[in-house]
Amino acid sequence: MSENDIFEMDSVSDTEEQEGDTELGMIDEEVVYPEEFLPTYHSIKEGTKITKTHLAEFNNKPDSLFFNDGVRRIDFILVYEDEDKKEFEKRHTFQRRKRRREYFEASLMKMGMELEATRSVIDEKLMFVKIHMPWDVLCTYAEVLHIKLPIQPNDLSSRPSPWRYFSCITKHFYPNEELIGKETEYFTAPFEKDRLEYFYIKDKDIFFTPAMRSRMAYYILSRAPYEIRGNIKKFGITKLLDGGVYKAAYPLHDCRFNVRSTEQGCPNERYLLYEEWAHPKSFYKMQPLDLIRKYYGEKIGIYFAWLGFYTVMLTLAAAVGLGCFIYGYKTQETSTWSKEVCDPDIGGNIVMCPQCDRYCNYWRLNTTCEASKKLCIFDNFGTLVFAVFMSIWVTLFLEFWKRYQAELEYEWDTVEFLEQEEPPRPEYEAKCIYERKNPITGVKEKVPYTACGRCVRVSIGMGTVLFWILLILASIVAITVYRLAVFFVFSARLRNHDLKQLEPLKEYVTPQMATSVTASLISFVVIMILNILYERVAIWITDFELPRTKTDYENSLTLKMFLFQFVNYYSSCFYIAFAKGKAVSYPGEPVYLLGKYRNEECDPGGCLFELTTQLAIIMGGKAIWNNIQEVLLPWVKNLIFRYCSSATSEKVIPRWEQDYQLQPVSKLGLFYEYLEMVIQFGFVTLFVASFPLAPVLALVNNLFEIRVDAWKITTQFRRVMPEKAQHIGAWQPILQGIAILAVATNAMIIAFTSDMIPRLVYYWSFSVYPYGDHANNTMEGYINSSLSIFNTGDFSNSSRPIADSGTITTCRYRDFRYPPGHPREYKHNVFYWHVVAAKMAFIIVVEHIVYLTKFILSYMIPDVPYAVKEQIKREKYLTQVILHETNLKLVTKRLKPGDEESLKDTEVKQPMEELELDF
Repeated sequence: MSENDIFEMDSVSDTEEQEGDTELGMIDEEVVYPEEFLPTYHSIKEGTKITKTHLAEFNNKPDSLFFNDGVRRIDFILVYEDEDKKEFEKRHTFQRRKRRREYFEASLMKMGMELEATRSVIDEKLMFVKIHMPWDVLCTYAEVLHIKLPIQPNDLSSRPSPWRYFSCITKHFYPNEELIGKETEYFTAPFEKDRLEYFYIKDKDIFFTPAMRSRMAYYILSRAPYEIRGNIKKFGITKLLDGGVYKAAYPLHDCRFNVRSTEQGCPNERYLLYEEWAHPKSFYKMQPLDLIRKYYGEKIGIYFAWLGFYTVMLTLAAAVGLGCFIYGYKTQETSTWSKEVCDPDIGGNIVMCPQCDRYCNYWRLNTTCEASKKLCIFDNFGTLVFAVFMSIWVTLFLEFWKRYQAELEYEWDTVEFLEQEEPPRPEYEAKCIYERKNPITGVKEKVPYTACGRCVRVSIGMGTVLFWILLILASIVAITVYRLAVFFVFSARLRNHDLKQLEPLKEYVTPQMATSVTASLISFVVIMILNILYERVAIWITDFELPRTKTDYENSLTLKMFLFQFVNYYSSCFYIAFAKGKAVSYPGEPVYLLGKYRNEECDPGGCLFELTTQLAIIMGGKAIWNNIQEVLLPWVKNLIFRYCSSATSEKVIPRWEQDYQLQPVSKLGLFYEYLEMVIQFGFVTLFVASFPLAPVLALVNNLFEIRVDAWKITTQFRRVMPEKAQHIGAWQPILQGIAILAVATNAMIIAFTSDMIPRLVYYWSFSVYPYGDHANNTMEGYINSSLSIFNTGDFSNSSRPIADSGTITTCRYRDFRYPPGHPREYKHNVFYWHVVAAKMAFIIVVEHIVYLTKFILSYMIPDVPYAVKEQIKREKYLTQVILHETNLKLVTKRLKPGDEESLKDTEVKQPMEELELDF
């Protein structure tokens, strides 16, 4: 399924179209166009050829945003291919498309829109239809969409910035105020056509911003009918795009991104965004969020606001994580247990047991010297402090984001957006064939399915998601089998003294490391393949469920995609952190997977470094792949297209044709941006105890991500369709869920994956047997005490090494068990149970302390700043005053002249404090 099929209302085939009735944009089956349409269109009933009477000639102004009369602004562009230039054998298909297109355009004009067509200057087969919305139509649909517009300037003084004393320095980190000035703040109210005089209208041409005009135009395009068959009415630009009736539909950029427009009245907002936001030279500047919102809409604006806020908060986490990494790097040479591993007299004399059956041989502990030093960088006491810090950091991030988001909601007029009735999706309306009684209004309404039908759809969707999650788990089992199988090969090769060509690698590459790196690479490839496949499945499931509104659709798809991505990206990390090396028993009785493959073991220092490797490969590979997919491919496509266009034409290319040459915007483009960042947020928080550099990598990636995304949507793509959004939607509870889970995962990584708890128990043991033989609080002798003894004579025939000469009588393995000859030989000793108790106590104490701290912080930090609450109340008060005065005038007009004075005494002189009772 392609991305264009996401909002498919019906199939392309005529025989498969089964839409239901709808009341939106309804026209009679026998269409009777108004008289003003007659010069342009003929009646469809007559079956005569429907053609435009004339084509507008291009006025040779490359940045013109108006019709040829220079007065009517272009609000939307439709592009189609002229069927008269096509081959005869396909004529019937093109005729059907032509009928639908001309019916659709006639419907648009009947709904009040004005159209003008022009032919391409590059390709004569291409036709561009320019759409303009007159003032009366704009007012009508502004009221339908509850668009909030200014009623008077904001008279509340804004709180001074705490950085105002350093403005001489901070101004260099903000967009140039001479280019992007601060906009005047207004109190706003939902637009009402009957109360037009109460709105703050300076100029009708700029009262509705281009983003508002495009949004209203798209609303009409999504609901204009294009065909009627009996009582079935088909409508919507999306289906026409899917069926090839139109090749593209998009709003216009206001100018070229790198050249300022000379057209009178052009705001050059795209040029300003490129210069002060998307250009690489502006990488250090704060984002012009108000201009982003004004040009691209609130949905794009809130995404970049969240990404910028997340990046700023990452600077603190990255600084602490980098300090933790430097501490580990500086202390790796002084670590007592690392020095014991590398010491020829200690680690060199310790013979380790084979880690696989038959083909693995005995090996010396000091062969893992380099791996143990690298492990010290990440497995130290600083990591414990950093894990606790990150649990607090994530709470502060979410709480402060809520406050910042509340400020943006007020400034961008989205406070009551979700409280208003969101219109149904056209795809939903097209399938409405059943009637039900609305539980709120009591009015009968049409729905696309019964309650039973909805349960069936949701059940099928949940079953499909569960199947794919099980498929991911099966892939993890397959990769685990690969680990077990290939480990035998690496163990035999890398520790084979006869292979001189591998001698340079033996000091740095252990069998565990080689297995981990190759398995991580394979895991990454499998993750990306499953992502591509499941993406199509998730979209199909969500389409099948048929959510009512676009918000419901996005929330449903978000949940499905995140559940899958969570299992897909994190399952291998969870396996390494909490499963690998936990069920291996001892060399005499190893545990087998599927009855054949012996469970793999961790290095003597634990699996933490392997988890670090897995995280680094997935995070790095994901960032590289996303940049190739999102940036490099669109740039190459545009480059090829521009080269071909310049080779065929040297004419002046108009604005609408320049935009057509850009890449189309994916309907779920912003969804993937959020998904990418939330998955990264999971890596930064869930497993940060094993990889303190994760916030540093995320910070560097995000600094590039902001500018790359800005450059991409400003220069390489057509203008994004402006949309309203109050907040980041379903991603907010997902982030909160990750934050809660992160506390548990990091506590368990330190307890079960890291070797920190056993070292702490040993450090405070004070010479108590069998903890060690040290008189003071030191780590001397820890390596020897952490390795149990095994009698090689106790090997079974199936696991005894082939190369065993009988000279080695005992070997060591990583566990806390009694030695051979003890009454409880090979059973867990007292130290093991003390370590288990310490691990459980650590998890319980740390979790309760961190969760309590998170709760206190959440309670102490209000979600909405006090100043914003005051401004919201002031705006509501002014709105009530306007409504009161308007209703009073309407009553006055209906009264006799002699009754006006009595009305003033009873109504006008009412104390205005009554309007303030609600506040």
